[in-house]
Amino acid sequence: MTTLDLPDLIFSVVIPCRNEEANVMAIASSVIHEMEKIGEPFDLIFIDNASTDTTVSLIRELCRSDPRIKLIVNARNFGQLRSPAHAIYQARGKAIISLCADFQDPPELIGPFVDRWRAGADMVFGIRKSENSSPTFLRWWRSLSYAFVARFGDYPVIPNATGFGLYDRKVVQAAAALNEPEPFLRGMFVETGYSIATIPYSRPERARGISNNNVFSLIDFTLSSLSGASKRVLRAPFYIGTLFSMVAGLLALMAIVAALRSGAIMPWLVAAAIEFQIALLFIFLGLQGDQVRVISERTRGTPLVVERERVNFPPEC
Repeated sequence: MTTLDLPDLIFSVVIPCRNEEANVMAIASSVIHEMEKIGEPFDLIFIDNASTDTTVSLIRELCRSDPRIKLIVNARNFGQLRSPAHAIYQARGKAIISLCADFQDPPELIGPFVDRWRAGADMVFGIRKSENSSPTFLRWWRSLSYAFVARFGDYPVIPNATGFGLYDRKVVQAAAALNEPEPFLRGMFVETGYSIATIPYSRPERARGISNNNVFSLIDFTLSSLSGASKRVLRAPFYIGTLFSMVAGLLALMAIVAALRSGAIMPWLVAAAIEFQIALLFIFLGLQGDQVRVISERTRGTPLVVERERVNFPPEC
């Protein structure tokens, strides 16, 4: 069977990777084993985000031995939001499954994901109960990040949903249509409003390898997710300015009360003037921030990644 012979592709499995030479062969074998048990046509798409080890050459070997395996090689490292999203958008299955290459996401859940999708769920998220192999500080920061996004995001987030899951093609198409330059997919998928199912799982220790994330990459992830999923953060200075203006009004009122009682009014007036100036500054910053948001939404179109190579994709793709 050649790449062009894949009939009525039902499932696409997307695996982002970077420096995963220790895992790619094993994760491919494990995923193929799970998919063949389902018994529907599928392909497996690796997207490599500028690995510096032998990851790409190993995946090329897999592609030569199995035409169902495909490879996208990025021209450089485009980050942990853009690279996986690009591969998911390129997938052509009726349902797209996403998981990590380092076995932090158990391939054994693919079958239950498919069952929930067949039962009518448009999205099935794997919800990680715990990850004891991570340092305590990283676990704390991850929880704080989820809480912050949940508080200030424009739509609900699913705590401990890391992107591991299954997504109907219509969900992916709806997210892709947003043309988000820094796509926070797990939030964008929820934003579409399609039906959601969740499957909790425990992974106390990684089966292979360690996470490529550190506190700085998690901070970067939090900022990227907020910038793509929240108007409230940009508007926060406006709300703060409104609060300061109310305080200024209260101080001005106190100045009037002091004048009526023949008291000293200058301290109240000076305090009111200072508060009013601060209010104007924050209101201006809030309006400017919202204008930046509008400009960003009107000028989207930056490519998620620049590809250096594709393997086993049909010529028209």
